[in-house]
Amino acid sequence: HHSSYEDNRRNVQTACPCFYADFMKCQPLNFKGTEGVVGLTRCIEKMESAFQISGCAIENQVKFATCTLSDAALTWWNSQIRSLGPDAYSMTWEVLKKKMTDKYCLRGEIKKLEIKLWNLKVKGNDVPAYTERFQEQTMICTKFVANETKKIDKYISGLPDNIYGSVKASKPKTLDETIELANDLMD
Repeated sequence: HHSSYEDNRRNVQTACPCFYADFMKCQPLNFKGTEGVVGLTRCIEKMESAFQISGCAIENQVKFATCTLSDAALTWWNSQIRSLGPDAYSMTWEVLKKKMTDKYCLRGEIKKLEIKLWNLKVKGNDVPAYTERFQEQTMICTKFVANETKKIDKYISGLPDNIYGSVKASKPKTLDETIELANDLMD
């Protein structure tokens, strides 16, 4: 880059396109607005990992994230821009994420997932598959299992009888620790 005044001014406006390319290389998922809770959750997870990997600047997160919206979701975002004006882009990713969750996660769907989470159990000693489903569903039902202790209790309650007691007795402090313990005991 040569640092003439003209270049600097232009870069301020376009927020250096190379960063956008880096972000897109991480292949964030497109979101149409019809994918439901699980689809939105996957999109959000992928988006956050793309932010991390590409080193996306905080102030570009909403700009980049909204480039992945299409169809109904894009129409919804354009209406946000119409009502908020240029301020739409100055909201934080957390705010956008909340708005998208409120808009696209239907209460009834979340309720169903909460019941599923409540009844989630390890099938055929497959702790890794249980862990994956558990993590996916707790991410969606954040209200339902907001704190770590609740998550740990819920996770332990779905473990098979042969390891349930040992895991509970060791009083793990984090969900990661709990998962690790369950996997070790299953081996």
